[in-house]
Amino acid sequence: MRLLPAVEAYAETIAAWPASGHEVTMWCGRREYPLPPRVVAEWLREQDVRAYALLDGRDLLGYGELWFDAEEDEVELARVIVAPGFRGRGVGRALVRNLTGLALDAGQANIFMRVHPDNQAALRCYRHAGFHPVDDDLAAAWNAAQPVAYVWLRHAAPADHPSPG
Repeated sequence: MRLLPAVEAYAETIAAWPASGHEVTMWCGRREYPLPPRVVAEWLREQDVRAYALLDGRDLLGYGELWFDAEEDEVELARVIVAPGFRGRGVGRALVRNLTGLALDAGQANIFMRVHPDNQAALRCYRHAGFHPVDDDLAAAWNAAQPVAYVWLRHAAPADHPSPG
């Protein structure tokens, strides 16, 4: 498996992965179904966002983004999704670990994710990839401006990726 920068040619395929409006909401918080491919293509051009695709040969297995916040000196893993035919096989965990590795290699020790509280499969995946809930007060503060009370997770940097500075 290889993690490469995502390109606009993948947008139609990625947008088609959610099988329902509920899946779209769990994935990216949007309410439109089916998700128009132009939305995914627009994400690829967002400032401070690096979008990646996980491939195995010619098969597109997953998609995820790193949202860099230089002001806060942190990065958020976001819009992580695995192709339907590859779910439940550890692909999500591999995708998240690869994205986390890129963030750590970029010097980011503060790596977060927010997950819809009903997305139990994603929560299990992220916990297995080294993410743990932030404390309740911090989660409450971050959720104050959110449309839903997300579960906020933070990555615990492994010893081979020490914190910068």
